Amino acid sequence: MLENSTRLLRLLGMLRSAASWHGAVLAERLGITERTVRRDVDHLRGLGYRISATPGPDGGYSLEAGTTLPPLLFEEDEALAVSLALRTLAASGVQGMEESALAALVKLDHLMPPRHHRKARTFFASIQKLAQAGPKVDPAVLSTIAGACADREALQFHYMDGRARPSQRTVEPHGLVNTESRWYLVAWDCGRTDWRTFRVDRVVPPISTGPRFEPRPGPDKGDLAAYVSRSISTAAYPVRAKVILHAPMPALAQSICPLDAQLAALDSQRCVAHTGAHSVHTIAAWLCTLEIEFEVVEPPELVEFLRGMNARIHQALGRSEHSRSARAETK
Repeated sequence: MLENSTRLLRLLGMLRSAASWHGAVLAERLGITERTVRRDVDHLRGLGYRISATPGPDGGYSLEAGTTLPPLLFEEDEALAVSLALRTLAASGVQGMEESALAALVKLDHLMPPRHHRKARTFFASIQKLAQAGPKVDPAVLSTIAGACADREALQFHYMDGRARPSQRTVEPHGLVNTESRWYLVAWDCGRTDWRTFRVDRVVPPISTGPRFEPRPGPDKGDLAAYVSRSISTAAYPVRAKVILHAPMPALAQSICPLDAQLAALDSQRCVAHTGAHSVHTIAAWLCTLEIEFEVVEPPELVEFLRGMNARIHQALGRSEHSRSARAETK
């Protein structure tokens, strides 16, 4: 049942993305037979979507103009989930989406039965969210990139790096990864012949779509989230460190953000952390906040900085103890 529902949503999304689709093309994209396409179209019509069909070699299926969403019936947990999603979207960092999400939320609240509405209101009254100061993402840019990922179409765009240096990129988009207020595109960079991570808020419109491409095996065995995490936690920085942390990996994984370091289990009581920063100062300060024992494997510059930090801390503690003793003697 879940597989059929997912296929219907994909079919509906394709019908919305173009003026007309030939049945054979829909069948190929969805991995089903043309007979199943006809049955799925009839199913969507039964749900209230007006879909026209034109026979002949140049014909196809099209979603009629003015088609709107049919009435939706939600169970209590479904309504709560949709309400939570809309509230999250209102603070997702996608520019212009806050108003749309809030407007949809108001409509949903009006449609909820009183009992559902009271439960949702009580649930969300206990939730507070820190304000996000992250960059805003153009929803049109995000939509274009997502569509190109789904349709396997090449993209061309201007990109601004972290130093505001522009470049022209031609890429084969593989997927999008969201980390709180930031969106990242994972793509094969045709000019650099390698995988790259692009911050979507640095993609400068207009964006041009190119020919379709055959997807390559993705980086990190297709785990795009792991690839982005590694790219922005270590690979993007000039200083990289490898540190053994004396604590079990499952425990540290609960407190160490993947954007700060990549963890790998060494044994049941230790793990290895790969991290990066613009200076050894930043890495040293981060390690001290962990409040666990550790040993630095590399780089040696980090060891030297920690040795100097240790000496300064001991000196500061010695002065503090001396001042405390002097104050006690004067009393």
